[in-house]
Amino acid sequence: MTRSARWIVFWLGAGGVGVLIVLALLKMPSFGGLVHPYRELSVPAAIGRSSPNIVSSVNFDQRALDTLGEETILLGSVVGAAALLRPSKDEREQLDQDEGRVLEATKLLGYLLLPVTLIVGADVVTHGHLTPGGGFQGGVVLATAVHLLYVAGSYKMLRRVRPKSWYQVAEAVAAGAFVVLGLVGLLLTGAFLANIFPRGVLGDLFSSGTVFYLNVAVGAEVTSGVVVLLSGFLAQALSVREVR
Repeated sequence: MTRSARWIVFWLGAGGVGVLIVLALLKMPSFGGLVHPYRELSVPAAIGRSSPNIVSSVNFDQRALDTLGEETILLGSVVGAAALLRPSKDEREQLDQDEGRVLEATKLLGYLLLPVTLIVGADVVTHGHLTPGGGFQGGVVLATAVHLLYVAGSYKMLRRVRPKSWYQVAEAVAAGAFVVLGLVGLLLTGAFLANIFPRGVLGDLFSSGTVFYLNVAVGAEVTSGVVVLLSGFLAQALSVREVR
């Protein structure tokens, strides 16, 4: 395809998307109005399905297929970035013996915050259907907790407790679990990602049906994905060296 043909295709596509966006904006209700049809439908649906966190109910129940798309985009982004960050044929990983000097206060704070951050992250993930938070937010907190070891000054220890291959497998398994739950719902109820677990009692940990399990799956995937990403960036900055 010639350069001019590519530009024509691009402007046709961009123009079409632009027209659709303008039409959608013209149909939107006025800002600050008293009519909120989405809220009036989503809130009773969430409460009726024992999920007091309305956002999680929307993400993992009422429009779970859309969340699967977002999860897939995250997985693809991590795979793409990891592929680009791999050492080339002229590069090797070599760890420096001297890790530099870190203030004792920074070390102490890093080691103290690590378990606290892990607990907070796990709480945000597992209670994502009950309280503000969820798998996406909690996964980032958990991945951050692991990397407090690097902040505390021990990159070697971080590499020992963070075997990248494990997290690569965990990310794939978690992403696959989301799809498997959807397929089981399709087989049992006729609808992809339909609920297949008991709703339980509003406020209980094991309640809200599939929302709880999808939340945990996304938390595991986000944790693993962020760890894999940061491991690639840290390796490029700290241990990958050009071999001559």
